[in-house]
Amino acid sequence: MKSNLFPILSLVSSLALVARAAEPAIIPLPEKMTVREGAFALGPETPILADRKSKATGAFLAERLRAATGFPFPAKSAGDATNGAILLTTKGSDPSLGPEGYELIVAPDSVLIRAPAEAGLFYGVETFLQLLPPEVFAAKPAAGVKWEAPCVEIRDQPRFAWRGLLLDVSRHFLTKQEVEQILDGLALHKINTLHWHLVDDNGWRIQIKKYPLLTEVGAWRKEIGFNFDPKESTAYGPDGRYGGYYTQNDIREVVRYAAARHITIVPEIEMPGHSSAALKAYPQFSCTGGPFSVDRNGGVNDGVYCAGNDKTFDFLQNVLKEVFALFPGKYIHVGGDEVPTRNWAKCDKCQARKKAEHLQNDRQLESYFIQRMEKFINAHGRSLIGWSEIREGGLAKNAALMDWIGGATEGASAGHDVVMTPDSHCYLDHYQSHNRAKEPRAIGGMAGSVLTLRKVYGFEPIPAKLAPEFQRHILGAQGNLWTEFVPNLRHAQYMIFPRESALAEVSWSPKEARNLDDFMRRLKTDEQRLDQMGINYRRNPLDDGQ
Repeated sequence: MKSNLFPILSLVSSLALVARAAEPAIIPLPEKMTVREGAFALGPETPILADRKSKATGAFLAERLRAATGFPFPAKSAGDATNGAILLTTKGSDPSLGPEGYELIVAPDSVLIRAPAEAGLFYGVETFLQLLPPEVFAAKPAAGVKWEAPCVEIRDQPRFAWRGLLLDVSRHFLTKQEVEQILDGLALHKINTLHWHLVDDNGWRIQIKKYPLLTEVGAWRKEIGFNFDPKESTAYGPDGRYGGYYTQNDIREVVRYAAARHITIVPEIEMPGHSSAALKAYPQFSCTGGPFSVDRNGGVNDGVYCAGNDKTFDFLQNVLKEVFALFPGKYIHVGGDEVPTRNWAKCDKCQARKKAEHLQNDRQLESYFIQRMEKFINAHGRSLIGWSEIREGGLAKNAALMDWIGGATEGASAGHDVVMTPDSHCYLDHYQSHNRAKEPRAIGGMAGSVLTLRKVYGFEPIPAKLAPEFQRHILGAQGNLWTEFVPNLRHAQYMIFPRESALAEVSWSPKEARNLDDFMRRLKTDEQRLDQMGINYRRNPLDDGQ
């Protein structure tokens, strides 16, 4: 019986792939899609119609189409509906699609994008753009392109609410314009969260007006470090120091740019560890008060805030007040990972704090630190999120967890929201091939870990041992690009794409719909889109060196 069944299953699988081969190359794969006969053709007279709630998204679509085609795409109100139009509307939408779901119907004589909320409309627009030739993502009009989209009916919504990328700009600074280009690549694949790692040992990148030395001192180091050729980066100041920072106006502009693409930026302000850059500028908030021995990468030994000094908390609260004013999103990331406690063990103030708070060890002191900051963050209407380690001494009452080394099952089972970002499947700073000699230098040197595209695509965000009643606490998944060994934008893009494209499908599309062979088919077209956008990426992504 079994021997007869296998050929049948194989045939069914093959027929399914043949059917998929005729489908549009959309990433991430929509929840439901039916391909119809015919096509919708764009022309100089094609109007874009939008109701009142859809005007911003309609303007976004018009701007993109004008840039690529040179056609005017006159904007009209939805009441002027005519044949040959593209209509964006929230009227008559299905509420069960949620805030990010949409319907897209492409017929020979019209296009309808309908959604309950503007985010869904935007994602419908991104899908419609992917139905058009890749040249639609070009910055200038392309000649000789047949501007047609195949007729389809799509009903789509994401599997997870958090679909993210961490971008570390502490180790190597990226300009505002470079960050915005990365945001364009994320929007293409319906990624909705940029976790912006602005602070670490090697550089403080955000202007805080109350503490100007954070950027005057903490944003710079003597050299590029990490054994890179100085020519690998252009992030140098007029005085030759290496680094840079974003003014508060820069931050506002990036936040606005992201919001227009329905991407929320989650800032990370590291504490209590990974704080060398801040302590170089304000050593009075350390346990020793300095002086510090600064290494060539810009870090100092034991860059950890003093947990026994009340002025430390005053300082961090003042910093966060300015952060709150710049980032309107729900979450503030406080890091909390890899905290060295050697200085705490020798600090009279920290030991007095432990005694006064009846704490048994330094991990509980770290938990005290995080919980104290959480109360302040909650009091300002925000939520704290931190890395796996913030649970080791007792997880703060309302905190969300970002799981990179464990704790998701325990955290979710206790009612805490969790973002899945394990280093085994989501760390984009790892090598992409076992043949490391053919890859740019990555974390861990020639013995460094390997994260292939195949492995990313096979990731399942729901922990295997998590009971069904707690699975709603898994918010989604996130790729992390740490940049110790990523000194410039082109290198960053190479490490992000297409692995983040695969993670976008993992976190958006139905689990049962995933098929690596079909993803690779669609990725060939998606690479052409990235080419048009000027985004670098790793070619031959399944070449894993084995």
